[in-house]
Amino acid sequence: MQPQPAPSARQAWFVVSLLLVAYVFSFLDRQILNLMVAPIRRDLGVSDTQISLLMGFSFALFYTLLGIPLGRVADTRNRRGLIVLGLLFWSLMTSLCGTAKQYWQLFLYRVGVGAGEAALSPAAYSMIADYFPPERRATAMSVYSMGIYIGSGMAFLLGGLVVQFAATQGEVVLPLVGPTRPWQVVFYVLGLSGILFSLVLLLIREPVRTGAGAQTATPLREVLAYLRRNGQTVLSHNLGFALLGLCAYAAMAWIPTVFIRIHGWSAPQIGVCFGLIVMIAGSLGLLAGGALADRWRKDGHVDAPMRVGMLSALLLLPSTAAYLLIPQAPVAAIFLAPAMFATSMPFGVAAAAIQDIMPSRMRAQASAVYLFVVNMIGLGVGPTAVALLTDYLFERDNAVHYSVLLVVVLGAVLAAAILHWGRQAYGRSLAALDQLS
Repeated sequence: MQPQPAPSARQAWFVVSLLLVAYVFSFLDRQILNLMVAPIRRDLGVSDTQISLLMGFSFALFYTLLGIPLGRVADTRNRRGLIVLGLLFWSLMTSLCGTAKQYWQLFLYRVGVGAGEAALSPAAYSMIADYFPPERRATAMSVYSMGIYIGSGMAFLLGGLVVQFAATQGEVVLPLVGPTRPWQVVFYVLGLSGILFSLVLLLIREPVRTGAGAQTATPLREVLAYLRRNGQTVLSHNLGFALLGLCAYAAMAWIPTVFIRIHGWSAPQIGVCFGLIVMIAGSLGLLAGGALADRWRKDGHVDAPMRVGMLSALLLLPSTAAYLLIPQAPVAAIFLAPAMFATSMPFGVAAAAIQDIMPSRMRAQASAVYLFVVNMIGLGVGPTAVALLTDYLFERDNAVHYSVLLVVVLGAVLAAAILHWGRQAYGRSLAALDQLS
């Protein structure tokens, strides 16, 4: 049997571009709540802590639980088909969020969004790893991961426009639905758009699996055994980048509220400002992190992904303190840009690092384990930790900036220390896998 030719660079980047758009949809659906805190609190009669559960825990609950079995499916079945089905399901759940009349309904639909999105990244990471050689993998993963910041930025922009529209128009009347709040309309539009885009993903061709173990189906017990043999590497990588995820999700969830409560900005003001910063600075940070990791690896630094994570944590400390503590709102807003740049740097290289140390047939499952840890700690804990500090430690709404600062500083310091601890172990795991290839 003749081996299939390697995909061309043009074909590889076409696939990355489509997966990027899917990732944009996932973060639009995930983050759209962050700028609609006020209208949802008003209409559903809930607290900051309850809102934070919608931002993080409700989504992370099934996203993390289903990620590992879906990663198993991605390692043994058609990855493109899995992504298409996942996008269809989470888009349907997003649409149903618009029908919610009570808090518990919105909570359950958000759980459904997370369950559908669990199908995307493990399969996407595995596909990208098969489309690109190791020396270009970090850059490709970083381009895909731009979906985090493009989608989040668009969510803030869209959320700001919704709040502005609500202030002037109030309810709108939709055919077959009747009177509808503007925040509910957003869910309908996003859900329908995702359903339509799922058809475009059928243009992706399933790549041939490459690398160590590419032609063999790996039992789950062997995957777990491999992870245990590389325990220090996996633990330091997953936990270190998860703590950086905690910093990112905590800040992204509450920065709009910080500027609304502390500086008196309107939701449209911070939505436009922060949305543009997230899209531009966040995307540039991802590309810079990927390019830096590829450059360091070319120069012989096999621990390049861990180094990028450590650099991100160290840069995050002064920039976060600046935008949270400077009393002049315009000056504080300027420091959002370097903070978002630093925040985004590691998330493409973190995904690439998993692909580099895992045999091909284990990549999606290992990615699912990584996403389980990152999302349980980052998404599940980050936003709620800020809300709990605000509600129960400081006991006043206008102390939210101190809550964000405390969570980010502790998370970044711990992340830097843990990633440093795992640098040599990561290099040993990479060398061991090279011997298997």
